[in-house]
Amino acid sequence: MKRFKHCLCFLALTCLSSLTAFSQEGVIDSSHVVTLRIDPQSARGAAVSQIFDEVKFVPLETTRESLFGNISELKIAGNKFLIYDYDTKAVLVFTNEGKYLTKIDAAKLQTEKADKEKAVTHGFTLVKEANTEYIAVYTPNNVQYFTLEGNFVKKTKNFNYYSPKLSFANSDVVIRPYTYIKKGKDSTRYSVVTIDKKTKDTVGYFKRDPKFFEKDDWYGDDPITKYNDSEAFYTNYYDYRLYKLTAKKMELAYKFIFPAINTLPKDFITNPIYVKKRFEYFEKNKKTIHGIGSSYLIGDQLYLKLSNIFWDKDQKKSLIYNTKTTELLSFQDLEPDSLSSFLPVTDSGFGYDFENRGFLAYEDKKFYTSYSALAMFTFKERSAGKTNKYPPLLENYFKTGDRKSNPVIIILKPKQI
Repeated sequence: MKRFKHCLCFLALTCLSSLTAFSQEGVIDSSHVVTLRIDPQSARGAAVSQIFDEVKFVPLETTRESLFGNISELKIAGNKFLIYDYDTKAVLVFTNEGKYLTKIDAAKLQTEKADKEKAVTHGFTLVKEANTEYIAVYTPNNVQYFTLEGNFVKKTKNFNYYSPKLSFANSDVVIRPYTYIKKGKDSTRYSVVTIDKKTKDTVGYFKRDPKFFEKDDWYGDDPITKYNDSEAFYTNYYDYRLYKLTAKKMELAYKFIFPAINTLPKDFITNPIYVKKRFEYFEKNKKTIHGIGSSYLIGDQLYLKLSNIFWDKDQKKSLIYNTKTTELLSFQDLEPDSLSSFLPVTDSGFGYDFENRGFLAYEDKKFYTSYSALAMFTFKERSAGKTNKYPPLLENYFKTGDRKSNPVIIILKPKQI
């Protein structure tokens, strides 16, 4: 769990949309909200093959140049994995079979004499220009373009263009978090804004103070999670609601009620006694759910992440709720079977990568997550005797790697229940 004000893309969170077209504050439709009473600790387990149709483990090649610590961010570009490692401040490129290709680190970034500080990577995004995809790397001075092969192309100081945004299929609308809308001489900041690229018509939701992040501490995930071609979930800090966002509107989809031991005080946002003291409260109330993290609706299955900054292997925070049957499953209780070569699909209960980051990506109806080599070799030992044969990528990994090798990416294709 991270404090969002320290998010990698914070430099782009103050993007400004200067508009001459129609703009307004959006109205949220709450007429179809579903209230769900959930006790996370009551969630049970299930076999991996009951939830997923496919499981694939992709070990990332370990060389002197490619060795890194953790996957802070993952993007998929065709048949390539693009990985940001916060510890080494590098963007690494692998094939989707795990072969190392290149990396972009301080050695490749360009620093000019006029720059205030040496260029280091503060995150990246993918941009497409003239039907070609580029890696756009954020530095304190500018945004630097690289090809997917790691070759420098150009740099620009137009940070706004590279601010985080999502788009929907068959629509000209893009979504941007934490954006200013400028109308005349006035600017108003919103938590989320939809912008029609053709007409420039703009709708803002959840008005925010210009110094929103400076005035208080905000712990949570990125607020917008796209789960299909035309819909995304939006969440607010310290709130138990999921909003559904489309190209045309936002509506309140789900409202959650948790047991008292997991629930924040009703005045947690409005009472000044909590301002700049959020962590102190969380530390004294470690079972409290701080909010709703990155969540996905796949068929009837709601993949739900509950936010909490403390690691507790016994607290169930990653759930699967069936919206038709009300069945509640826990990710940490999923039982490995032959589909996963009798290996766990997350490091829940052993490490904290999944608990901290959840799914790294959801692309082409597949989830992407990861865990460390230490976890993988430990899980192999624990499952000894259950299988004599692993998929080729894993077989080679166990022969040539060790507990200090690069992490393993796990690709999960959920059943469309």
